[in-house]
Amino acid sequence: MARKILIVEDESDIRELLTYNLEAEGFETHGAADGEEAFRALGSEPVQLVLLDLMLPDVSGLEVCRRIRRDPSLPGLPVIMLTAKGEEVDRIVGFELGADDYVAKPFNIREVILRVKAVLARSKAAAGTAGGALRRGALVIDPEQHEATAEGRPLALTATEFRLLHHLAAHPGRARSRDELLDVNWGEDKFVTPRTVDTYVRRLREKLGPLGEAIQTLRGVGYRFRKTSGE
Repeated sequence: MARKILIVEDESDIRELLTYNLEAEGFETHGAADGEEAFRALGSEPVQLVLLDLMLPDVSGLEVCRRIRRDPSLPGLPVIMLTAKGEEVDRIVGFELGADDYVAKPFNIREVILRVKAVLARSKAAAGTAGGALRRGALVIDPEQHEATAEGRPLALTATEFRLLHHLAAHPGRARSRDELLDVNWGEDKFVTPRTVDTYVRRLREKLGPLGEAIQTLRGVGYRFRKTSGE
């Protein structure tokens, strides 16, 4: 079955360009010209990825992303942001809201397709990770169900956040450099910087609450997940 991509873009020529090229690659697409239309589409049919323009005429793309991440019916739905804003601060804001990748306009259509495929591949790998539930104290991570709980509280994690948390928790006590975490979680097709890892770790700590202290910062090195007693 072809994977469906929701294209949220108010400029019809860009939306048509993305539609034509993605469908030529075997994807199904659904176009939305504004945020409200995007919400209706998400509520009516399953999609595997959202290409989301930030500069929409009604609800901003940032607000659309925020609502997606708060919606329990859309767990881990990959989001790639499209915007004319190319400054690093804009990328950081997008990542902090849970975007999985970021493409600045004007873009090369082949690059967009490569990013779409890379994000979908990472999302599929995260969902299909073998093995039972991983327990680290009051933190439980279940790769098969793609669910994580902290002290019994469900965590609303993006696919990238889930993959990063699972990787760190699966190797307690082992130091991981930012470059290593980039390679493991974003792969060779990564379009992010080491600073992006810091953004994701900060988001994970916020969502974990008191358990976030288990992710330790190793100054000048990277991060590690603290060992619990008996490990």
